[in-house]
Amino acid sequence: MVRFKNRWLLVEFLQVPAPLPGQTTRQPEDLTSKQIWAALKQSILTHFGDTGWGAVGSSLTIKYFSPRTNLCIIRVARDPHKIAWASVTLMTAIDGRKFVPHVVHVSGTIKQAQLAAIRHNREVVARYRARAKTPGTRTLSLRARIETSMIETYY
Repeated sequence: MVRFKNRWLLVEFLQVPAPLPGQTTRQPEDLTSKQIWAALKQSILTHFGDTGWGAVGSSLTIKYFSPRTNLCIIRVARDPHKIAWASVTLMTAIDGRKFVPHVVHVSGTIKQAQLAAIRHNREVVARYRARAKTPGTRTLSLRARIETSMIETYY
């Protein structure tokens, strides 16, 4: 029996704000994994054609997407994973809304992708807390907060 080897891409979709402050925009609805998959398929077809889609299409799946954090875990076969990675990077819009995709981590197992997502979210929360400088909270540096949260994770 042959085992299929995969790569797992952890991608964060950063929404681009409206270009003009006075311009009215519709209230953004939450993204769905189906919309991301369709936009990724279109990006692969646009930039790599039918050959690229043939190499990636059978193994491409969206395994996890959080509309709150806009983090997404994408599974793709190991050999053509660079095609999927490039297509994610070249995406500019999903369902008519502009996004900037940021590939946070690439791993060989979903467990490592999940751990990278947790680390990334903790870093983002620590950055927001440090920027807010809310009174009454502990004032730890970003590095100290990350180290503390990493120790709590493993014990």
